[in-house]
Amino acid sequence: MKKLPKQQVFKDPLYGFIHVNDTLIKKLIDTELFQRLRRIRQLSGVQMVFHGAEHSRFVHSLGVYEIANRFLTVPDIAEALSDREKLLFLSAALLHDIGHGAYSHAFESTFHVNHEDMGARLIVSNPELRALLDLEDSEFASDVAKILRKEKKFPLIEQLISSQLDVDRLDYLERDAYYTGAAYGHIDVDRLIRVLYIKQGKVVFKVSGIHAIENYLIARYHMYWQVYYHPVARAYEVNLEKIYQRVRDLLEVGFTFQNNVEPLRRIMKDPHDLDAYIEIDDYYINGLIASFLKSKDEILRLLAHDFMNRRIWGYVNDTEENQAVIESIKASFHPDELKYFTSHRTVFNSTYRDDGEGFGDKIYIMLENGKLSSLKDQSKIIESLMLSGTKNDPKFFYRKR
Repeated sequence: MKKLPKQQVFKDPLYGFIHVNDTLIKKLIDTELFQRLRRIRQLSGVQMVFHGAEHSRFVHSLGVYEIANRFLTVPDIAEALSDREKLLFLSAALLHDIGHGAYSHAFESTFHVNHEDMGARLIVSNPELRALLDLEDSEFASDVAKILRKEKKFPLIEQLISSQLDVDRLDYLERDAYYTGAAYGHIDVDRLIRVLYIKQGKVVFKVSGIHAIENYLIARYHMYWQVYYHPVARAYEVNLEKIYQRVRDLLEVGFTFQNNVEPLRRIMKDPHDLDAYIEIDDYYINGLIASFLKSKDEILRLLAHDFMNRRIWGYVNDTEENQAVIESIKASFHPDELKYFTSHRTVFNSTYRDDGEGFGDKIYIMLENGKLSSLKDQSKIIESLMLSGTKNDPKFFYRKR
């Protein structure tokens, strides 16, 4: 682990400073691929509801790296990881979102790509990234990719990067709450770090920290329903997905576009075309959609107008009692318009579940006698919320006339 001659810091509104000590981390931050994350907004359509949510995947990724850096001050983690594994942990934390596409999850659902898989592919194949990681050793890039893919070669690091309570969630919940102004997302990160231990190869939390964990899970639940799943944000992303769908359909019939849709055409043909993928960021998509305002295709022009001018689509709960209303709305559209101007979408979230079989799917509590127990067994609040704190929200979205 080659160190910088002098520590570099980034001023951050949450942590005061983000501290960079390792030469590799500094060089990874300076790569074109990591700088690309400045051009991808963290919260996509949520910015249409909470106007302060202008932060990017770049600042979030730096934040996740800083949380990982602080985790390394935990004695159990410091002892459990070798020097190489510590650098793997920091690198994976920094690069965990390197594979995100424009407007993030709207892009993933439309083009059937997974940002973790794309990130792993980029880490092992992008020439600039790979050259830097190879300076550590010939397997370093491959090992970072395996952590992102959760291949269980480094189970402890995987738990720290992606689990029910991990460095990623600890940053994005606090950061998203800060930039949206939401009151729900504040987490006592320092307390959670203080009660974190490693036992039997698992991340566990001392029983005295249960209240901080309860607060974290309840905050996460509220952030999903009040921020991430806000119906206006979902409506805006449906609008974006319909633009992608219309572009795909027009390309298939040989429509002549007046602007550069080549990266989209290539990614539609081959979702693993990495060169095309990294060309597509929020800046590219915004410019392309702005050009569609003058398209000769009326449906594309209308969709672009809605997107560029925050003309939010209408929505109703997709319930049995509303089916007559929904059918009436559908009947108001021409059959050719239904595909592009209406959509049924459902989201689901629960406060906490521990029925998964993967690493990090359960939060373990270490009792005073050193034995391990489940969070469900030690917290009546969480046990109750596991039964009642689960819901889905089906909605029908439609373009307003």
